[in-house]
Amino acid sequence: MSEIEKLDRLSTLLDSRFRIPGTPIRFGWDALLGLIPGAGDLASIGPSAYLIYKGYRLGARKRTILRMTANTGLDFVVGAVPILGDVFDLAFKANNRNYALLRKELSDASAKPKDVP
Repeated sequence: MSEIEKLDRLSTLLDSRFRIPGTPIRFGWDALLGLIPGAGDLASIGPSAYLIYKGYRLGARKRTILRMTANTGLDFVVGAVPILGDVFDLAFKANNRNYALLRKELSDASAKPKDVP
């Protein structure tokens, strides 16, 4: 399994692993952990930070890393607000957004032609 596939699995586990029956609403461990006041949001920041770190290690540009960091920061700050944060976690899905940014960044980088002397 490639690194990018592992990051896809991680983002899915965090943001969209489960579905509320009879609805299109998906959620993951980030939303579930967010139900635990304080500690839940702190626990979910680790895997989110890991996704950003791996993006950096895979060669994502600074702009992409900053966007990923902003998504995670917004998720953490708003997610800390009782009730509103729980609803926000269901809708925003920062980890899925970050994975999509990273996937686009890496596919764009591989599609660019190399400099030919």
